[in-house]
Amino acid sequence: NEYKSYLSYGQDLFFSFVRRTSHLISKTPLINTLRTMSDEAPVKSASQLKKEAARKAKMEKFQKKQEALKAKEAAAAAKKEAQPQKPAAAAKPAITEYTFNHPVGHKKDVSGEMPSAYSPKYVEAAWYEWWEKSGFFKPEYGRDLTKKNPNGTFTIMIPPPNVTGVLHIGHALTNAIEDAVVRRSRMSGKTTLLVPGCDHAGIATQVVVEKKLRNEKNLSRHDIGREAFNAEAMKWKDEKQKTIYHQLRRMGGSYDWDRACFTMDPKMCKAVTEAFVRMHDKGLIFRSNRLINWSCTLKSCISDIEVDKVEIKGRTMFRVPGYADPVEVGIIEEFEYCVVGSDDRVTVATTRLETMLGDTAVAVHPDDDRYKHLHGKSVFHPFRKCEIPIVTDAFVDKEFGTGAVKITPAHDFNDYDVGIRNKLPFVECINDEGLITDVVPMFAGMRRFDARVAVRRALEELGFYGQLKPHDMVVPVCQRSKDIVEPLLKPQWFVNCKDMANRAVEKVKNGELKIVPNYFEKTWYSWLDDCRDWCVSRQLWWGHRIPAYKVTVGKTPSDDLDGKYWVSGHSKDEARVKAAARFNVDPSEIALEQDPDVLDTWFSSGIFPFSVFGWPDPSTDLKTFYPGSLLETGHDILFFWVARMVMMGLELMDDLPFTEVFLHPMIRDAQGIKMSKSLGNVVDPLDVVHGITLQELHDKIDNGYLQQKELIRAREGQKRLYPKGIPECGTDAMRFALCSYLTQARDLNLDVLRVEGYRKFCNKMWNASKFALMQLGPEYKPPPADTMTTPGGLGTESALDKWILHRANVAITETNKGFEDYLFQHCTTAIYSFWLYDLCDVYLESTKRVFYKGEEREQEAARSTLYTCLDIGLRLIHPFMPFISEELWQRLQRRSEGDTPSLVVSPYPTSGVWLNEDIDNEMKFVKSIIHTARSVKDAYLDSKAKPEVYLLSEEGELLAPYIDCIEDLIGCSKIHLNVKPPIGTAVDTVGNRCEVHVLVKGLVDPQQEIERLSNKKDNVEKQVSQLQDKIDKYTVQVPEAVREASKVKLASLQGEVATIDVAIENFRKLMT
Repeated sequence: NEYKSYLSYGQDLFFSFVRRTSHLISKTPLINTLRTMSDEAPVKSASQLKKEAARKAKMEKFQKKQEALKAKEAAAAAKKEAQPQKPAAAAKPAITEYTFNHPVGHKKDVSGEMPSAYSPKYVEAAWYEWWEKSGFFKPEYGRDLTKKNPNGTFTIMIPPPNVTGVLHIGHALTNAIEDAVVRRSRMSGKTTLLVPGCDHAGIATQVVVEKKLRNEKNLSRHDIGREAFNAEAMKWKDEKQKTIYHQLRRMGGSYDWDRACFTMDPKMCKAVTEAFVRMHDKGLIFRSNRLINWSCTLKSCISDIEVDKVEIKGRTMFRVPGYADPVEVGIIEEFEYCVVGSDDRVTVATTRLETMLGDTAVAVHPDDDRYKHLHGKSVFHPFRKCEIPIVTDAFVDKEFGTGAVKITPAHDFNDYDVGIRNKLPFVECINDEGLITDVVPMFAGMRRFDARVAVRRALEELGFYGQLKPHDMVVPVCQRSKDIVEPLLKPQWFVNCKDMANRAVEKVKNGELKIVPNYFEKTWYSWLDDCRDWCVSRQLWWGHRIPAYKVTVGKTPSDDLDGKYWVSGHSKDEARVKAAARFNVDPSEIALEQDPDVLDTWFSSGIFPFSVFGWPDPSTDLKTFYPGSLLETGHDILFFWVARMVMMGLELMDDLPFTEVFLHPMIRDAQGIKMSKSLGNVVDPLDVVHGITLQELHDKIDNGYLQQKELIRAREGQKRLYPKGIPECGTDAMRFALCSYLTQARDLNLDVLRVEGYRKFCNKMWNASKFALMQLGPEYKPPPADTMTTPGGLGTESALDKWILHRANVAITETNKGFEDYLFQHCTTAIYSFWLYDLCDVYLESTKRVFYKGEEREQEAARSTLYTCLDIGLRLIHPFMPFISEELWQRLQRRSEGDTPSLVVSPYPTSGVWLNEDIDNEMKFVKSIIHTARSVKDAYLDSKAKPEVYLLSEEGELLAPYIDCIEDLIGCSKIHLNVKPPIGTAVDTVGNRCEVHVLVKGLVDPQQEIERLSNKKDNVEKQVSQLQDKIDKYTVQVPEAVREASKVKLASLQGEVATIDVAIENFRKLMT
């Protein structure tokens, strides 16, 4: 009825509008119809008229009230104007930035007033430069590296970021984890080193520099030559490395910058050459003509990690660089070969029809009865006009397709193995450019995907083409060029990994190398148990040029594929001497030509753990810091980088490069989507630190490197994820958030906007510390450390003091255990809980009474306890929040003049003597009482009300020391312990240990509350009835999930009715 009344009212308004305005609009049929409808508006019922009259009366009453209120406000304003006005005090500007005249590298001045609220700009200013200049990040600080440290050594290297661009939020995760571990190790007294660096990233950097050249100068690398191109790449590297190092500093990473390395620095080049020459001389590196992943766009071999496996579901049009129209993929095509000397035909199927031009056999399973009569026979190739054999091979799946498979050894990895086993010829039908070779003149020079269509038509004309069908498949796509990867036969340099891989497997099995999470051990074994030879050649200009030389003796031409004609050396002269000795001729008869290719980037990265310390030259650093302690990286490069470091470390150093590997999850956006520049979900960590508007996010990606379609999609992604931009969060909040998200899973869905919540946590810490410093006072002198770390402490601590010290001890224990087990979420949870729920919510709130009204000895104990908790809390959180912890710690008084100058090099907390389970159990009981009393209070009273509370418990002696705490945290006027409660209390219980009575009589109108609750109950019961009717009418067609959801909702509504009944009954009791 109420709905109909509103509908009628709406009709009145609408038709009134039509009557008054239709004369202003041309007299169309629609207007005439509306006018007619308005003239014929339905007659209202008596009920509707009554409700309208009530609404009108209510509105008139409201308007009178508003007029009276306005008159009252006008009178008050007139009275105020008549009084003499005091000049308004100037508002004190909020301090948000550190604006002191501060020399770079000098210690920050914290003697001034603390800003009223936390500001990341203020807090994070100046500290890093002082830390770096003071040498706190260097392992030499305070110790001699030639002497053994009894606390041990901790060494870790940054996974060197690529100089292709700036760091993203995934790098921020790596930095947050590594720096937390490093800072804690340094504070634990270990000789600690975190090595920074950057990787030259061969293919990736060459691609972006080529794009830059093309966009800015319309030039290709071939236009300017190899030397000039590498100079351009080096300029790019200098620019990006500077930005990367700035980002790492801004994120608080405690790196030893004097040991920073770039993978193409002179000492690194020397190490790469040494590694190649040693392994080549030993026979581990060899030259061979094999099938590799080839990018026709880049005109280079690429590694498996640079190939994206794109899943295709059925017929799909796929964009390929260099083709105006999309290429059709997700199909399988059948055609026939004629059996020589027979009328039989063999049907084969392929997803790459153009490769049939290079077929050299048809394979069948040896046990397939359908083809046994064809064993040893041949089929006729219709375009090459030659016979190719029918071979038997167990790799053929009898149940797939026709059971007969075309074999193209030069263009398919599986076929390559079949070709080797059956000694088939290797016919190359596609060249480096992706063009058809002259193996079949009628198709020569065609682009490979154009040839696919041409071959189909030619087969149709010959009557050999069968059919085309949709087919789910995986298309290999070059990560950098987005081109479809082509398997090609190429003479390349390979590393024999078999023995090295076996050693790497054994190190994990016997526990010498620990992988965390341990479920990645299975991945380790699956990759390394059958480790293939590693192709290390890349047809690029940017990178470590391979130190191998092709030898020509006199005028006799050399064979490129014969390893005998290749020598390696640290220099050309050394290589010439080697060649002369090999061929027993005078060096003057030797001509050398260096291989133009460069090494795979992973080769130089594989020796990074020891090349950074000057290997192969002996040094104190190499002796002290190799092997390292930990390798922390993403699980996606477990094989491509981690395994290769282990293999090359064992081979060249005869020792593991590290003893533990921690693999963090891959960061995805809040929706679980992989981060990509073209999707607009890649985040610069400094944008989280400083904040950024949506328009500024758009501007950052509009740099000419994304195609127009990608740019539009990226902007849409940014708008969807960050409609209001990203708020300023600060480095500390970002680091803490990233580590608090961290679990030992494969993926991490990060909502960047949630980081802001940890900025609010920083503000909570700031305000708590500010209050604590006010209570301590500028003249406060904390007791010596041993006073607070021996049983008994000051001897005057209250139960609450003892409890918070116990909670501090629990936080220390849980945090240290979390670090040891690489459970960083446990660390952040323990620290967060101590600061927020124990220190701020309970202890500080409860000790205000002590500081304002307590006796001197109580205040002294509270100050010492508070100082100790602040000191512990700031030390605990420092590895995760280095800036705010240093800022607040520097404002604390020192226990002695000999204390460390910075939190960076101060001791990390270890479990003390404050464990007190009895006190903790008592406090759990107390907090249960507080929670119960608050619930009762919230159910009956306004939040500002301060009722009296009566506690009835047989454990009154236990509760007595906590009465003040209970009173303050409930927010009541007085606590009565074991005093009979008067009439008019609302009651609840804490198990069978305590009755909690809250006096609400006189603070609430029971009758009014009963009426309100009764109306609410009527509404909920109506919903119950409607839902029950709906459930009763369900047919068998209604899904089970819908039935269950309805039952759950019904139970919830019925529970709400029961809760309302209890509340009504409680209010009725108040009326008796």
